[in-house]
Amino acid sequence: MPTTLTHEPAVPTQGAADAELVARAGNGEWLAFEAIMRQHNRLLFRSARGVVGDDAEVQDVVQETYLRAFSTLASFRGECALGTWLARIAINVALDLLRKRSRALPIDESQDIGSEPAMQHLTAFNAPAAAAPDAVAERGQMRALLQSAIDSLPPMYRSVFILRAVQEMSVDETAFCLQVSDAVVKTRYLRARSMLRDALGAKVEAHATDVYAFAGARCDAVVAHVKGRLQLQGRIGPGTPG
Repeated sequence: MPTTLTHEPAVPTQGAADAELVARAGNGEWLAFEAIMRQHNRLLFRSARGVVGDDAEVQDVVQETYLRAFSTLASFRGECALGTWLARIAINVALDLLRKRSRALPIDESQDIGSEPAMQHLTAFNAPAAAAPDAVAERGQMRALLQSAIDSLPPMYRSVFILRAVQEMSVDETAFCLQVSDAVVKTRYLRARSMLRDALGAKVEAHATDVYAFAGARCDAVVAHVKGRLQLQGRIGPGTPG
C-alpha cells in the first residue's frame, strides 16, 4: 500500500514576515508602519539608551529612527532581521545627536581587544529565584539598582551590555548594530559584566531583561508622532485610522 505523505502547513519565517511588512509599508499602508513600530519600540529604545543617557532624548531618537528608516525602506534587503537593521539606524541617530551637541562619541573608540577581565568575574550572574513572600518587591528593587548601575557604565560598555544582556541579541547582531568586530563585543561585554558584578554582586544578570521598559503612553506617543510626520510627508493618507 503506498504511503500517504502529509505536510504541515508552512509557517512564515521571521524574514518572510519582515519582508511582508516592509512591502506593505512601502505601499503606504499605515497598519504596516504601526505594526513595525509596535514590534520594535522597546528594542530601539534600549538600543539608543545605550548611547544616550536621557530618556526624553532617547524617545526623540526612536522617532527620528523610524522617520529615517521609513524614508529608505527600499534599502532593506533582508540580509538581517528588520529589528537588527532598525537598531543599527537607532544607534547611528543617537551618535548623530551627540555629534550635533559636540559631545564625545562613546562607542567610536579604538577596538579594545586588550587585557581580559579576571577569571573570577566571568562567572554567570544567574541567581536562583527568591522564594520568600517579598520576592516581587525584591525583584523590583534589584531592577532599579541594576538600571542605575548600567547607567553608570561608560557608554561603550553600556551599549554592548544592553544589546547582549537586556535585549538578548547575539554577538553577531550586536557587532552589526555597533559596527565593531565580534571580538570587541565579547571583550566589552565581559568587562561590563565585571563592573556590574563589582557594583552589585552575584544577582545582576538574572534581572537584566526587566530593565528599560518602553510601553504604554511612551509607546503610543512614538506611534502618534511618526504617524503625523508620515501624513505630512504624504506617505499615508490624512484620514488614516488608528
